[in-house]
Amino acid sequence: MRAKISGTKDCPRLSVFRSNRFVFLQLIDDINKKTLLSVNDFKEIKGKKKITKTDSAYKAGENLAKMAKEKKIAEIVFDRGGYAFHGRVKAVAEGARAGGLKF
Repeated sequence: MRAKISGTKDCPRLSVFRSNRFVFLQLIDDINKKTLLSVNDFKEIKGKKKITKTDSAYKAGENLAKMAKEKKIAEIVFDRGGYAFHGRVKAVAEGARAGGLKF
């Protein structure tokens, strides 16, 4: 996937990593090899007993979009990291789109 997808400073790559419990998101500038922004869903799951992993992934996508807007990033390239576009990965994309990011 990374051979085909690359991000720039103006249009960074949104990299998604999902473990069994959490989702980790990064906005990466591949040209300068820098992480511009990173978000995870620890706070959404920690302490709340009735939130699902999919809901927390959606909220993490929204938080990422909000933080990206503060850094004046409006357009991204989505890198699902080899995972199927289903479940939590899809929820991250929907949350980021709801927050105002364009893919």
